[in-house]
Amino acid sequence: MANQTTHGPAGRVVQMTRKAARGANRIRQRTAETLGAIGDGAMRTTGELTDLVADVAENTLTFNPLIGIRRRDMATAAGALLKGVASAPRVASRHLGAYVGELRKVVRGDSEIKPDPKDRRFVDPAWQSNFLYRRLMQAHALTQRSLDDFIDQSSLDARNKGRAHFFAALVADALAPSNLPLANPVAARKIIDTGGANLVAGFRNFVHDLRHNHMLPQQVDVTPFKLGVNVATTPGQVVHRSEMFELIQYTPSTPQVHARPLVMSPPQVNKFYAIDLAPEKSLAKWAVDSGVQMFVVSWRNPSVDQGHWGLEDYVMALDEAVDVVRRITKSPDVNMWGTCSGGMTLAAYLGWLAAKGERKVANTTWAVCILDTQAALSDSTLGLFNTPQTIRAAQARSRRRGMVSGEEMARMFAWLRPNDLIWNYWVNNYLLGNKPPAFDILFWNSDTTHLPGQFHCDLLELIETNPYANAGTLKISGLPIDLAQVDVGAYVIGGITDHITPWRACYGTARLLGPETTFVLANAGHLQSLINPPGAPKSFFSAAPATFEDADEWARAAQAGRTEGSWWPHWRGWIQQRSGELVNAPKNPGSRKYKPLAPAPGEYVHAKGGER
Repeated sequence: MANQTTHGPAGRVVQMTRKAARGANRIRQRTAETLGAIGDGAMRTTGELTDLVADVAENTLTFNPLIGIRRRDMATAAGALLKGVASAPRVASRHLGAYVGELRKVVRGDSEIKPDPKDRRFVDPAWQSNFLYRRLMQAHALTQRSLDDFIDQSSLDARNKGRAHFFAALVADALAPSNLPLANPVAARKIIDTGGANLVAGFRNFVHDLRHNHMLPQQVDVTPFKLGVNVATTPGQVVHRSEMFELIQYTPSTPQVHARPLVMSPPQVNKFYAIDLAPEKSLAKWAVDSGVQMFVVSWRNPSVDQGHWGLEDYVMALDEAVDVVRRITKSPDVNMWGTCSGGMTLAAYLGWLAAKGERKVANTTWAVCILDTQAALSDSTLGLFNTPQTIRAAQARSRRRGMVSGEEMARMFAWLRPNDLIWNYWVNNYLLGNKPPAFDILFWNSDTTHLPGQFHCDLLELIETNPYANAGTLKISGLPIDLAQVDVGAYVIGGITDHITPWRACYGTARLLGPETTFVLANAGHLQSLINPPGAPKSFFSAAPATFEDADEWARAAQAGRTEGSWWPHWRGWIQQRSGELVNAPKNPGSRKYKPLAPAPGEYVHAKGGER
C-alpha cells in the first residue's frame, strides 16, 4: 500500500516483501499496480489505523453490547498503555531492551518463538518453511507477547491493564503480516497463480463493502438461504399477532404431547430462528420431537416509530403470549424459555407475576442469559469502559436517535472478536478475492434487528442498578421486582468459551434462581452452546445443581460428572418430567378464537425495521 511503505513496522514489512519481489515478470508488476490502487483507500499509518478503530468504536457498541465506546474512551485505552511507560520508565526501558534483543534473534533466525497454536492466521506451512515469512510471523508474535508481558508487569491497576491490553490487541491484530497482500504467503501464491485477478476481485469486494456493509468485510453469502425454504423450516402456524410480536405454534410430530406447553422468549437483539436453522440442528424440531407443545414469540423488528417500546411493554407482551397459549392448550400454566436479553425480559415478567401473586409459569430454561449484570462486568472485558458517564452517553444517544440499528449491533459483535469476524474475512474477501462462505448461522447473524431506544435505555438501567440481584430497584407497572419471591424450576445453560455472556456470570443467574437450579456448562461459545445437537463433534458438558456459591468450585465438583456429547438429551429428560401428563396431540393449530394466520416462520421475521 503506497504510503504504508514509508511508515512504521507495517511499512518496513511491505518494503522487505517488495524487495524480495523485485525482478519479477509483468504479472507481478501488474499486481503491484493493483495493490497501489487498493492502498489509496486503505489505512496508511499506525496512527490512522488507531483513528479507524476509534471511529468504529465511537459508532458501535464495542465490548459491552449495550454501552459502546466513545472516542475519549479509546483515548483512555491508549493513554493507559502510555501511562504504564511513563510511570515506570526503567521497567519500560528494560522491556524494550529485551524486546530488541529478541528481535535480533528473529532476524538472525535463532529465535524459537511461536504464535499461539490455536491462531489460524499462521497455519500455512510457508510461515515455518520460508525464511522471510517465518521472521515476519515471529516478529509479530514477539511484539504481541512483549506488549502483554509489559502491561502485566506494569504498576497499572487492573482496569487500566485491561484497557491497555484492549488497545494493544486491536492495533497488533490489525497490523499482523497476514493482513498484508504480499506478506501473506497464501495471498502471494494466489497473486502469482491468478496474475493478480484475485486482487481485482478483492478490490470489487472492498468497494461493495465500503458502500453497502459499513466498511466491514461481508461475513456470509446470503444468496443460498431463504426463510421457510431451507432455513426456519419446522412446520407451524402463527396463531396470534399483535403490534409487538407474532406467536408461532409448532405442529406436533408425535401422537401424544405433554399437557404443559413451552413458551420461548427469544432475544430482542436477534431474530428468533437461531433455534430453527437446518433441521438437523433445530432446537425447535428437537423440542417438538420430544413431545413438547412448543410456542415461540417472534418479535417485531422496530423502527424509530416504535422507539417508545420499553422493558415494561415487552413484559406485557410476554404476559399476552402466555395467556394466549394457556387458552389454546387449556393448561393453567406454562413452562418458559428465555435466551440472552429475552431471558432478562422473562426475569422481569416472573418478578411481576410474583408481585401480583399470580402463578402462570411453572418451570424455566435460561440459555446464555445474565441476570447478575455486575458479575458479568467484573468477570470479563465487558466492564472495561462501563462507567456512569458511558451509560449516560449511550442512553442520550438512543433517546436522540430513537433506536439502536441492527447494523450498529453487528459492528459491535464483529469488534468483539476482530480476528475471527473482521480480519479473517479481510483476508478471504480482499486479499484472496473469494466470496464469503454460505453458512446458515452466519446468515442468521447477518439478519439484523433494531432495538427500540427506550428498551435500550432500560437495559442500560439494568446494567447500572443490577435489579435482579438488588430487590426493589426495578418496578414493572408500579410493582417492585424481587426474584427471591419467584418460585420456579430452573435449568440454566452457559458456554465455556462464551465471550458475550461469560459462563461464570450465567452461573450467577442459576444462583439467583436458587440452589436447586440445574446449571449446565457446555464446551462452546455464545451461539454454539445453544445450537448443540447430538452428534456434534467434540461436544461435552457438565450438569449439576448450583449449590456452590463460587462458580469455579462448582466447575471443579461438576467435572467428575462430565458427559460426552450434547446437553440436548439431558434437557429433554428435564423438561419432559416437568411438562405434565401425555395427552393426544391437537389435530389443528390454534383454537376457535385464535385461528391460524400464516405458516411458520411468520411474517414479522421477514420484515425490515418497523415493517409488517
